[in-house]
Amino acid sequence: MPIRLIAVEQCGFHTEGAYMNDTVAITVRGVSKVFSQATEHEVRALDNVSVSIAKNEFFTLLGPSGCGKTTLLRLIAGFEHPTNGAILLEGTDISALPPFQRPVNTVFQNYALFPHMTVAQNIGFGLEMQARSKTEVENTVSKMLDLVRMEPLRDRRIDQISGGQQQRVALARALAPRPKVLLLDEPLSALDLKLRKEMQLELKRLQHETGITFVFVTHDQEEALTMSDRVAVMRDGLIHQIGSPVEIYNHPDNRFVADFIGESNFIEAELIAADGKTGKVKFTDRVEFDATLPSATVETGPVTVIIRPEHVTLTTNNSHAHLRGTVNNSVYFGTDTHYYLTLDSGEEFVIRQQNQRGEKSRVNAGTQVGILINDDGIQVLAN
Repeated sequence: MPIRLIAVEQCGFHTEGAYMNDTVAITVRGVSKVFSQATEHEVRALDNVSVSIAKNEFFTLLGPSGCGKTTLLRLIAGFEHPTNGAILLEGTDISALPPFQRPVNTVFQNYALFPHMTVAQNIGFGLEMQARSKTEVENTVSKMLDLVRMEPLRDRRIDQISGGQQQRVALARALAPRPKVLLLDEPLSALDLKLRKEMQLELKRLQHETGITFVFVTHDQEEALTMSDRVAVMRDGLIHQIGSPVEIYNHPDNRFVADFIGESNFIEAELIAADGKTGKVKFTDRVEFDATLPSATVETGPVTVIIRPEHVTLTTNNSHAHLRGTVNNSVYFGTDTHYYLTLDSGEEFVIRQQNQRGEKSRVNAGTQVGILINDDGIQVLAN
């Protein structure tokens, strides 16, 4: 069952699930957003969503196109207003305020830089519009150039620098007024793969050094897992799960989250016992396993479980295997090899096995193999 109302602890940076403070930057309280179409059909982009985002947190809204993540970002920015509910900044309702009255800045996909201006002029533009003194503008621009490592290019025009450098300028311009919250709407989508990976680390560094709350929107699971303190996984205007990257990946609550984040094996099983966060499941061959339970309540009986491909080991010795199957195909990826199997039960299964230096042989198609499941490798799904 998707989460329609999320009661999230008011917390800050997490360290292995524990948070260091209880100060909240943004509170989204029961927010819905309905767009009316000319055909008189209504589009419900957000459906009674609630979430708290901590100060100094890198918080990511993750989901497929049309899930409502950008709408939620625009509501926080003030470019849209909620149909129902409220948005609070440090406890003050800002739902009705226009964008320029909110201490919030946004970095867009296309950066929206002024091509006729230099790098320094772009960074200082917003400060000048706020009638800051010339000395303050110059000092702030210099600090921002140092922060994004662009000082040598301060006098270059925007059309004379690369896409990655333009992205840094857009970040510096947004950070210059010291907003309380920085919103980022898929700012890495136009970059090539190598540069995108570099900028993922750069964004996390900037967030850590400035201490500003970052709210990041993306449909890229790797970006979310790489940079975030917490991730909210969205679909159809609802938040399905919120947690740290480790929690979201290793302990997804439902099938959508499990399938959207990484590669997954889904196996039908029977939940025969449940006690708090753990339980026991049984597969068709009647072997019993310990399993982790989702945050939602699940009843004993038929369930679907998830087993990540890297949480198992392939073995050609079937005598002590937890599951058995036949290899259909194998694909070599350099760092690891993916084996595609059909289990004896008829279900498809993928194993990701890390390659060792000097290893020369792979298991051939048609070979009958066993599967050993790691401890804590089985997660029961809510639906």
